Amino acid sequence: MSNHPQYDVLVIGSGAAGLTLALHLAAEARVCVLSKASLNEGSTWFAQGGIAAVLDDKDSIDAHVDDTLNAGAGLCHRDTVRFTVERSKQAIQWLIDQGVDFTRASGRDDYHLTKEGGHSHRRVIHSADATGRAVHSTLIEQVRQHQNIALFEHHIALDLITQADTDSRKIRCAGAYVYNRSRDQVDVFQARAVVLATGGASKVYLYTSNPDGASGDGIAMAWRAGCRVANMEFNQFHPTCLYHPKAKSFLITEALRGEGAYLKLPDGSRFMDRFDERGELAPRDVVARAIDHEMKRLGSDCLYLDISHKSPAFITEHFPTVKQRCLAFGIDITRDPIPVVPAAHYTCGGVVVDTNGRTDLEQLYAIGETSFTGLHGANRMASNSLLECIVYAQAAARHISATLDHVQLRGSAPAWDESRVTNSDEDVVISHNWDELRRFMWDYVGIVRTRKRLERATHRIKLLQKEIAEYYSNYKVGNDLIELRNLAMVAELIIRSAMQRRESRGLHYSLDYPGRAAVARDTILVPTNFAAQDIIVNAG
Repeated sequence: MSNHPQYDVLVIGSGAAGLTLALHLAAEARVCVLSKASLNEGSTWFAQGGIAAVLDDKDSIDAHVDDTLNAGAGLCHRDTVRFTVERSKQAIQWLIDQGVDFTRASGRDDYHLTKEGGHSHRRVIHSADATGRAVHSTLIEQVRQHQNIALFEHHIALDLITQADTDSRKIRCAGAYVYNRSRDQVDVFQARAVVLATGGASKVYLYTSNPDGASGDGIAMAWRAGCRVANMEFNQFHPTCLYHPKAKSFLITEALRGEGAYLKLPDGSRFMDRFDERGELAPRDVVARAIDHEMKRLGSDCLYLDISHKSPAFITEHFPTVKQRCLAFGIDITRDPIPVVPAAHYTCGGVVVDTNGRTDLEQLYAIGETSFTGLHGANRMASNSLLECIVYAQAAARHISATLDHVQLRGSAPAWDESRVTNSDEDVVISHNWDELRRFMWDYVGIVRTRKRLERATHRIKLLQKEIAEYYSNYKVGNDLIELRNLAMVAELIIRSAMQRRESRGLHYSLDYPGRAAVARDTILVPTNFAAQDIIVNAG
């Protein structure tokens, strides 16, 4: 028997964005937060570097804005960048008020700020090299104390519930069908407002720094419900993930390069100066392409990141997590260079939203990596992502708070129908399709692209989606099938976006179109069931 709970606000996702929004609304609304696994298994928990904000008197809002615009390769929305940066100090203060323990400067009361690629000032506030864990654990502790916040772990949303809105003549969102992994059943969650905070889609690639849950669920659900998506071709590849057969998705924070680490070839020589005058502190797209180029030129499985010229005490103080994790694999970073490779890290595109986080669907919001705000442009600048999570969660919470009283649920949504499906005895199909999808995305839609590779990817994704749709129609859903279906949808959106961009800009680099177009334009995909259109409402 499925459940049918109703709430004021349904938050799908339990990272920094989702929990921040929940905390801002808990005093006045009944909030439900869904986590597809445990609360601490999202990308926020694993973020190492920090949060970019204007906190130093020598820094300025204009400087932070300019740095972001420069890193974004002409595609950042200037008004969005300023909107976010102007609220950065307040966002950090709110986190401090919640109890986040940021690292203090040695021997002083103020906070230690580090510098990362693309930044002209030290403006990245951090908690050693485990900032995400410090932020996330604090927010989790806070939400667990609120009686008005219901937490559901091991619940993964399948699809959004939509209905006609008689007031606006548009389609509105009224909840979601949710797979309860513990009870192996699909429940119906209804709410007056729904927030997508499901993170990005880097799991679509074979090598990624992200945890297993980064399967683009929110982007896929929003697209199927009729929302536009934008700039899906811009997938950021983090230049330095630990290369080791037993190391799964461990990112080597950019802060190492910010504090003077060198990138080296297998022979010990440095190479970044040949690609960019900023050397190791060039933006991530430049560094990732340089590493990819040198690996292919040399036929090398990895390159190396070396901070051993710094004192052991300095390394231990600033990078305890990286040191401990590398030691587990026999690498002493105080003496040895770290073997690294690029890996898919961040989805710069997503569901189109305004400065309140509103999507094309009435009462549906998207925040964090799921959304496209215009902040990141063609290349996200380091440590702007957690800032975006906090700023836009607060903005969306304000808008929901101001409008929620005018929204009422209209009846109960129909239960999930699985009367015509059976249990599968061929789950090998899922694992095979999963592997094929991630491999051809890595080979054909990776760091360097060509028209021919994208055409091959287009052919592959059509065949794969046909198989997945047939399987989805005939068998009971499960976690792996839900994620595979969403990943295939997101892969199609990435490929279509990349095919439309006939230039090289930021994170999209094409050997067929190596130059940058004179006019910078976003790639906006519009679904056939575009939700913002006027609809005919059945008066009966």
